[in-house]
Amino acid sequence: METRKVQVTGGSTYTVSLPKDWATENDVSAGSVVEFHTEEDLLLLAPKREDDRVEGTLDVGGLDNKHELTRAVMTMYVSGFDVIRLEAPRITAEQRRIIRDATQGLVGLEVIEETSDRVVLQDLLDSSELSVHNAITRMRLVALTMLSDAVEALIEDNDDLAQDVIQRDDDVDRLWYMVSRVFRTVLRNPTAANEIGFPRETVFDYQSSARQLERIADHATKIAGLSREIGEITGETADLLRELESEATAIPETAMDALLADDSEEAVELANEARSGIPKVDETARDVDSKVRELDPQSAQILGRVVDSLSRTADYGGNIAESALQKAAPRP
Repeated sequence: METRKVQVTGGSTYTVSLPKDWATENDVSAGSVVEFHTEEDLLLLAPKREDDRVEGTLDVGGLDNKHELTRAVMTMYVSGFDVIRLEAPRITAEQRRIIRDATQGLVGLEVIEETSDRVVLQDLLDSSELSVHNAITRMRLVALTMLSDAVEALIEDNDDLAQDVIQRDDDVDRLWYMVSRVFRTVLRNPTAANEIGFPRETVFDYQSSARQLERIADHATKIAGLSREIGEITGETADLLRELESEATAIPETAMDALLADDSEEAVELANEARSGIPKVDETARDVDSKVRELDPQSAQILGRVVDSLSRTADYGGNIAESALQKAAPRP
């Protein structure tokens, strides 16, 4: 940290000098234009760039595995690169297919150039067009609907519904990667925070909550997969599973209401309401566990994993409620 003394020039203009090392490292000299960004009691200064696009290059020559190459593309995207150059001595047809599939799973990313040794991707969305609020609202709807449908597919032995749940997980993942990208971008670039319209602390709370929703969607997908290993469920067991799903879903539902509430008092009330519902979920989960032990060992094992996923859903809702409380708390 360096300190500078504020001086008055011309009787009414406040001036302060820039640290020379910082100016040199950022190509700031006499005549350069800098930007000021205000955040309550903070004033952030950044050099003005003619082109704010962040470019990155990655050697994918040794990445023939689908998972590794897909993860590499997603990592570059989430890290905030606007232009991504994937290079190798020769990019194979299989690598091109994997790259295109990975690109389709990411919001705004498109292939803009292909040669024998290079594939160039570019994010075509402007930061101001990205709404973190809309993204997590959509994630909430899709993830919680997935969970309800997954339990229904399990009880009714509906393979078509189970498959639909599994496919919808891709939608949640796309939104999750987008929210993560925006979060990392606003940490790096204060201009992006102004364009998005939320303080960086709020974007952090949204990103943390989006992570919980992504996990809920993963558990819905897990339940949908388990539904194919067991037949139709009837009687008291089915009733208890529906009750547990309803109670578990209500926790993140109420917690999201708290997170998105504009009024702090309302947010605190809703967040505490969400957290207070977790013990009831645990109680119902124990009742279901007791009931499924009466079934054959394979069915008991499968339903035990379903109960665990629903219990975790309530816990993830509790985490969202914690983020809501942080967002509603007074700022120092």
